[in-house]
Amino acid sequence: MASPEKTIAFIGLGVMGYPMALNLRKKIGSEYTILICDVVQDALQRFQDETKNTGQVKTVQTGFEAVQAADLIITMLPSSPAVRSVYLDEKTGILAGVKDASLKNLTGHKIIMECGTIETATILNVAKATRQTALSLPSSWKLAFVDAPVSGGPMGAQAGTLTFMVGADSATNTDGQVFARVKAALSHMGKPSNVFLCGDVGAGTAFKIINNYLSAITSLAASEALNIGVKMGLDPKLLTDVINTSGGQCWVTSHSNPVPGVHPNAPASRDYEGGFRIELCKKVLAMGSELAEMVGARTILDKPTLDAFEEAANDARYQGKDARVVFKWLNEHEKKD
Repeated sequence: MASPEKTIAFIGLGVMGYPMALNLRKKIGSEYTILICDVVQDALQRFQDETKNTGQVKTVQTGFEAVQAADLIITMLPSSPAVRSVYLDEKTGILAGVKDASLKNLTGHKIIMECGTIETATILNVAKATRQTALSLPSSWKLAFVDAPVSGGPMGAQAGTLTFMVGADSATNTDGQVFARVKAALSHMGKPSNVFLCGDVGAGTAFKIINNYLSAITSLAASEALNIGVKMGLDPKLLTDVINTSGGQCWVTSHSNPVPGVHPNAPASRDYEGGFRIELCKKVLAMGSELAEMVGARTILDKPTLDAFEEAANDARYQGKDARVVFKWLNEHEKKD
């Protein structure tokens, strides 16, 4: 196996993590070893099969094991409990692995990075625990935690065009070294020009939550507008073309149109499969509302939008579908008096 400097661990091979890790393995040099870790064994085997001619891939069982073999750990986890388990578990967690490695007189410059959209409180708790761990390490060690949530959805993950919003503490990001190392890896999964240093740890998550807050609201707004046109018998593709050259243009109308057939590759044209699930969209919109409340920002549109996503997500016909299925939900329901 390559040295820790030439080894990257990727934990979490889900809908987003799998194509992200796949792009990393295929694009990074063959001198690198990629470690993969996931609770789904089929995903691990499928990944190894798909990358067998692209460079060395090995599996690890825990974050503890991963951080002992790699200097860069990337996690793409689905929830706060998963993050707490992978990072903070006293027996199998990443930070426990760091402490154990330091006791073995190993040296290391470890960067540990979460790329999922996770509640701010959890990210800050992991950051705090990382700083406390760093204080207990020998002077030859360096340890930095980074939050780097992504935007672009499964299609962007597959195409390698994701945007990354990075939070890295200035105290550990001396002369930009941590960000430079992170950007070099993330550029294999997204456009290099779309890897942004947003501030200290937590800033990346805040940027992502705010972005998703706006995206969720525009998904409903665009669906409402296009549904008006469809109900009038207007051509939705022509209406979209006009909107996209006018003041109503937004990412939803131009990249992931909610009307089936307008964008052949959009989830709407695949029965709303393979996109950003409505349940997750509802979750991140709620995170935006919580962030607004935490900082004392007045909001108006979040609560009615949350109510709409809640109603649609509770209907079995739309569960698990891409969030733009709210167009179908609107279209199939009559206006309430």
